[in-house]
Amino acid sequence: MKDSSQRLPPLTRLSIVIPARNEEEALPPTLTDLHQRLRDARIPHEILVVNDGSTDRTAAVLDDLATRIPELRPLHNPGPHGFGRAIIFGLNAMKGDAVVVVMADASDHPDHVVRYWEKLNEGYECVFGSRFIAGGEVHDYPKVKLFINRIANKLISVLFRIPLNDTTNAFKAYRREVIEGCRPFLAPHFNLTIEIPLKAIVRGFSWTIVPISWHNRKTGEAKLKIREMGSRYFFIMAYVWLEKYFSRGDYHRDRAPVRSAPDSSSGTASGSQN
Repeated sequence: MKDSSQRLPPLTRLSIVIPARNEEEALPPTLTDLHQRLRDARIPHEILVVNDGSTDRTAAVLDDLATRIPELRPLHNPGPHGFGRAIIFGLNAMKGDAVVVVMADASDHPDHVVRYWEKLNEGYECVFGSRFIAGGEVHDYPKVKLFINRIANKLISVLFRIPLNDTTNAFKAYRREVIEGCRPFLAPHFNLTIEIPLKAIVRGFSWTIVPISWHNRKTGEAKLKIREMGSRYFFIMAYVWLEKYFSRGDYHRDRAPVRSAPDSSSGTASGSQN
């Protein structure tokens, strides 16, 4: 874990990126609660929900919510689709100088989004939540998925020699320079959840871990299919591991070129979708 001794500019706006595919029931309570908590904490923010090829009423629900939540910006990914692609689509459109990836199903608690913002403002460039350290909680986690999760995260921890034991969880926070410094992104699916944090660690960005809670979804269907993702997780893990031990630091933050930030006035981002 790298400390926050460096001086970083104060943050001015938090972007929330939420990938959504067929989440018509989950989105209203998720967005309402999150928006209210951020307003109560007086955090300037925008909420980017990426409709990723939904076949239900997700698009209509987002349009309706946008009339009541001024900070909400619905985005529609025309394709190709995929969990990772939806997140990247949102990252490319963000206007904030920090971002938190949040799930549409209310599994991530808004209080922890506020905690992430506070830790980023202490000087960390990344904040990683863990459900499996003192103070962390999981509620109604399917037993088979939990067993596989713990094996996968233990393997990552050993291979990369890091104390982070919940790398696969998407709910994490980053300053903008981390996102730009970890491009290009290769993972089009759920394996993006390990690509960004592992690249951030390997490339020398500062980070810390905080305890978080997780609640299983109450509506809709889980999108992660373990049988489809095993080899994809392994590919990204192997790719970043090779960078760590064999690239001789070519992609470290101290050697990588500085990427230009997007023009926030126009709302467009530099670079391609991936």
